[in-house]
Amino acid sequence: MTRTVISLDNDIKKWIDAKAVQDGVSMTELVRRALHQYREHEEKSVERLLSETSGTWTGGDGLKYQQGLRDEWGQ
Repeated sequence: MTRTVISLDNDIKKWIDAKAVQDGVSMTELVRRALHQYREHEEKSVERLLSETSGTWTGGDGLKYQQGLRDEWGQ
C-alpha cells in the first residue's frame, strides 16, 4: 500500500473524522472506501455509455465516413 498525503478543507476534514467515528473505522479507511466507490462508479459510467451507444452508427464504415469529412477540410 502506498502512503499519500492530501490537503483537505477544514469542514471536509471535520466531516470525515466524524463520519469515521460514526462508522467505527479510521479516517484513512473511510477515504479508501470512498475512492473505491468513486472508481467503480466512474468505470461503470464508461461501460454504460459504451454499451448504450454501441451500434448506433448505421452509416456504413465509420472510418471511411470520417476520412471523407476530413478530406473536405483540405480543400
